[in-house]
Amino acid sequence: MKNESLTQARKKKGFTQEGLAELLGYSKASVSNWENGYSNPSLSDAFKVSEILEEDINVLFSELKVQVQCTNGDAEKEVI
Repeated sequence: MKNESLTQARKKKGFTQEGLAELLGYSKASVSNWENGYSNPSLSDAFKVSEILEEDINVLFSELKVQVQCTNGDAEKEVI
């Protein structure tokens, strides 16, 4: 499922996918994948995106599952 909220918030702040990715330390492909619904950011990255775009995390990632790191190395998913 595409994340139109993320795409709109990014554009509203004047960021390209590459620009946002650079601030986060990721590739443009990562941001593209988040926006197109191919993958989701980790919970900590979702908070970073929210802060950079000055948008509530619930608006950006409502109903999406984000990866949460576990101590045993397996990733769980949690709805925020």
